Amino acid sequence: MATQKMLKFVTLGKEMPEKRIASDRKQDFDEIYREFAAQKAAEQASRCSQCGVPYCQAHCPLHNNIPDWLRLTAEGRLREAYEISQATNSFPEICGRICPQDRLCEGNCVIEQSGHGTVTIGSVEKYITDKAWEQGWVQPGRPLAERAESVGIIGAGPAGLAAADRLRRAGIQVTVYDRYDRAGGLLTYGIPGFKLEKPVVMRRIAQLEAAGVSFVMNCAVGETLSFEAIRAQHAAVLIATGVYKNREIDAPGSEARGIVRALDYLTVANRLSFGDTVPEYEDGTLNAAGKRVVVIGGGDTAMDCLRTAIRQGATSVKCLYRRDRANMPGSQRETQNAEEEGVEFVWLTAPKGFTGAGVVEGVMVQKMRLGAPDASGRQSPEVIGGADYIEPADLVIQALGFEPEDLPQLWGAEGLGVTRWGTLKTDFRSHATSLPGVFAAGDIVRGASLVVWAIRDGREAADSILGYLAQSAAAVAAE
Repeated sequence: MATQKMLKFVTLGKEMPEKRIASDRKQDFDEIYREFAAQKAAEQASRCSQCGVPYCQAHCPLHNNIPDWLRLTAEGRLREAYEISQATNSFPEICGRICPQDRLCEGNCVIEQSGHGTVTIGSVEKYITDKAWEQGWVQPGRPLAERAESVGIIGAGPAGLAAADRLRRAGIQVTVYDRYDRAGGLLTYGIPGFKLEKPVVMRRIAQLEAAGVSFVMNCAVGETLSFEAIRAQHAAVLIATGVYKNREIDAPGSEARGIVRALDYLTVANRLSFGDTVPEYEDGTLNAAGKRVVVIGGGDTAMDCLRTAIRQGATSVKCLYRRDRANMPGSQRETQNAEEEGVEFVWLTAPKGFTGAGVVEGVMVQKMRLGAPDASGRQSPEVIGGADYIEPADLVIQALGFEPEDLPQLWGAEGLGVTRWGTLKTDFRSHATSLPGVFAAGDIVRGASLVVWAIRDGREAADSILGYLAQSAAAVAAE
C-alpha cells in the first residue's frame, strides 16, 4: 500500500512552494517562499523514487533519513516524519530554509539525474518541522536523569547550539558563552530574515533554555572572562567560535570611507529586525538607501549583502565576481533570486583599487578571463590587459570570505594547536584539540563552511565529549 503513494515522479512534475513576486518581497525582510499546503507537500514527497541507494542521504552532511520522512509525509504521517527528521538533525527547520539543497541532497537526487526534476526535499523538510512547531510536537530535550558533570561551550552559533542540545539531552549541565547579546551566531546576525526569519532562531534558543542550557552573553573570552577560568569551571570545553575575521582587499584606496565589511553590514541589518537602534545605520555608514552599491565576491554572503542592499533602497546594486556564473561558489538558486530582485552581476571582473579622496567614489575594475585550471581543478582567472574601467560606487561591501582569529594569542591559550591556515588543529575523529578536555567544532576547525556541516560537527563533538567524560569517571573510580 505504501509504495502506491510513492514513485509518482513520472506523472507529477517538480513544484517549489509559491515564491512571492520580486516587486513585493524586495520591500521587506520576510521569507520569500510561502509554506507548502498539506496536499502539495504530500504530492511532492510522493515523487520520491525510494532508491535502494539514496544519494540524497549520502550527500547530506548529517545523513538525514530523507527517503523515510518523504514516504511518511506522502502517507500523511507527519508526526512520524518529524520524529525521523529530527533524529539526525538538531535544527531541521533551519536547514530546510538555508541549506543549499541544489548542491547537496536535491542536486544528487536520482530522479533529477534522470531528467524528471528533483524532489523538493528542503521545502518538505521545512513544512514538516514548521507543522511540528504548530502542533506542539517540538519539546525541550529534557534528560531522563541529571548528571553532575558540566561542559562549557564557547560560541552560540550552530555548532555550539547543536552540541548543547545533544549534551543536555544526555543530562550534562551546559553553559554557553558568546560575545554577542543574542545567541545564534551567524543564524542571528549573519543570515538575513528573507532567508531565515529571526523568530525561527529565537524559538530554538528559548527551547534550549527551557531544557536547562545556560547562556552567558556579552562574554568576550580573553577580555570579559579568561579561557583558563572557563576551563576551571567545567569538566570539558568545546570551542565553537566560528570564523569572523573578514578577508579584505589590499589595494590602493581601500582605506576610504564607504568600503565596509560584509559581516558588519549584515549584522546591522539584522539588528534592525529586532528593533535595535543602530547608530551606523542611522548615520548612513552601513545603510544602502539611495546609494550605488557594489558587492565584491561570489559566495552566499555576497548574495545576502546584495539582496539586503536592494531592500534598503539602493539606487543600483552590482556584484563583481572574478569568475563566470558556472564557477561561482554561491547557490545558483540565490543568484536567480537576486537577479529577479534587480541585482546586476558583472562576471569576470575584479577590483584593483578604489577612487575618491577619503570617501569612495568608484571601483577600479579589471576584466578577467578564465585560464588554466588551478590546484582545485577550477579555471584560474587571468587579467585582460588594457580593459580596465571605473565602476561608480557610494558603498562597497567586501564579501570575500572569512578567516579564523588567532585564538591562542587572543585567549592566552598556550598549547592550543593551530593549522597553517589558522584554524584549530583537532583529531578528525574525536574533535579533540591539543589541550586535555578541550574540543573544537564547526568553522573554527574546517574554515568558513555551511551551517549543516557545523551542526554535524557539533553533534559529533558532543558525542566525543560524552565519551571523554565517561573515561574520566572510570579513571576516577579506578583510583
